[in-house]
Amino acid sequence: MSEEMIRVENVTYAYDEGGGNAVDGVSLTIRRGDFVAVLGQNGSGKSTPAKLMNGLYQPTSGSVTVCGMDTADDSLTWEIRRRAGMVFQNPDNQLVATVVTDDVAFGLENIGMDPALMPARIDGALKDVGMQEFASRAPHLLSGGQKQRVAIAGILAMKPDIIIFDEATAMLDPAGRREVFSTVERLNEEGITVVWITHFMEEAAKCRYIHVMHGGKLVLSGTPKEIFADAGRIRRLRLDVPPMAALAQELKQNGVALPDGILTVEEMVEGVKRLAPRV
Repeated sequence: MSEEMIRVENVTYAYDEGGGNAVDGVSLTIRRGDFVAVLGQNGSGKSTPAKLMNGLYQPTSGSVTVCGMDTADDSLTWEIRRRAGMVFQNPDNQLVATVVTDDVAFGLENIGMDPALMPARIDGALKDVGMQEFASRAPHLLSGGQKQRVAIAGILAMKPDIIIFDEATAMLDPAGRREVFSTVERLNEEGITVVWITHFMEEAAKCRYIHVMHGGKLVLSGTPKEIFADAGRIRRLRLDVPPMAALAQELKQNGVALPDGILTVEEMVEGVKRLAPRV
């Protein structure tokens, strides 16, 4: 069994006393190399675990450990945030410099890296996200997807084990969403553990495992095929099913003999190909 990277154990978190729990008795484990989606409608509590995993918030009760470190230990906060980097929803809120390379260097400066070692680390991080040619550009002149890739590079430069994405594509257009998500898929293939908070079903369908939040509670966990097998249950949680899953369901109800478990465009194409007569 692969190494445990994050453990959330019976965690409760309340933003205000008497205001109810944003997270209520949640337990989950994320292992090295996982690509885990956390789904939920607005107000479901899905973003709060991300901030708990990064040490931005402390549990009201229960515990969160990251790479074996308890987030309640203030002396470990910076090391936890180095090992588990976080990319937020609005790319404009994450960029602090007037040149891309300076922005990527910002985190390295905060952890006290020797300036002589920074150029190679910055160049490598920009290469990893396909942004080397934009190294001398002003971030405010980039597209939304490019800005998020620069934000990811800033995290990568610190050599994290985990990257937590808190609705990182929510403010992007479809092209920007595809651009960022494909970058994250490749980083996961190269060994980065990914926690992907989203409300886009087509993104969750491409993750390896899904946790579904509703009313602050963790109500479903499983692979994408397990989670989306019961479209009615998903809709009762006020969520959509992936577009290809909905299309496959409709086609099957109209007599098209597609295989079960279609979630992505690629799977739909393969399913249709199998139905086509051989020439």
